Amino acid sequence: MRLVSLLPSATEIVYALGLGDDLVGVTFECEVPASYRAGTTVVVGGRDTRGMSPGDIDAYVRAQVAAGADLYTLHAGALAGLDPDLILTQDLCRVCALPSGRVADAVDHLGCLAEVVSLDPYTLDDVLESIRAVGAAARVPERAEALVDGLRARLAAVRAAVAGRPRPRVAVVEWVDPPFGAGHWIPDLVDVAGGEPVGTHRGARSGPTTWDALRAARPDVVLVAPCGFRLDGAAVQATGVAGHFPGAQVWALDADGLIVRAGPRLVDGTETIAAILHPDALPAAAPNAARRIT
Repeated sequence: MRLVSLLPSATEIVYALGLGDDLVGVTFECEVPASYRAGTTVVVGGRDTRGMSPGDIDAYVRAQVAAGADLYTLHAGALAGLDPDLILTQDLCRVCALPSGRVADAVDHLGCLAEVVSLDPYTLDDVLESIRAVGAAARVPERAEALVDGLRARLAAVRAAVAGRPRPRVAVVEWVDPPFGAGHWIPDLVDVAGGEPVGTHRGARSGPTTWDALRAARPDVVLVAPCGFRLDGAAVQATGVAGHFPGAQVWALDADGLIVRAGPRLVDGTETIAAILHPDALPAAAPNAARRIT
């Protein structure tokens, strides 16, 4: 089967299912594993925002959306040449990937017979079910079931390790300029990790807020996990955030690796958050996963 993934989280799922050799097309943001690009066509491009500040990125996104312009470009010619059997896409977030409607229109225009599967999880359980959906569409349901069972076992182990302990109040900042309270599955990660999510949007899109509102939520711990950034970039931003929360622990997280992409590594993210909140109950977080700022 020839697979095309149009979002990074789907690429991670494909590799976790052992289907990397079937993956013929990806996006410019896909990164797992690091060697994937060899022989794999990039079929979705977009603006390289490295070097842009969070405020500049926010202004660019808002301008594109206001103009009705796409943030990503589908290279239809490259897609047609791949002759895919299955295309994985999404409608969850226009800022994160190309909407599935654009993909379906392109497939129809090209006369492509590929099945298009849209992955739109809003909760942690939804993410696990999306793994099953990919496995079913790729005709490896037993691999998906085994993967999900393993991930659920790890989540259960975290729950057991933190059971009965005091639950710190945790704010997760998904963007810093302007500040956004985290949404979708992120509050679920905090909950499993033994924290009480505050200033977040459980099962809904992340949304703009203010530093005053986040302070009013009285967080004990603030996790800075800006979408699109790895640990070093998050740490730079978390240093600026720390001044807004003089009484709280402030941590930076590898957002793209652990928190914001709806794939198997969300369980790594849950374990990392649990290690931050309950350091005497779980092994310490990996140095490349989290960094304490204050």
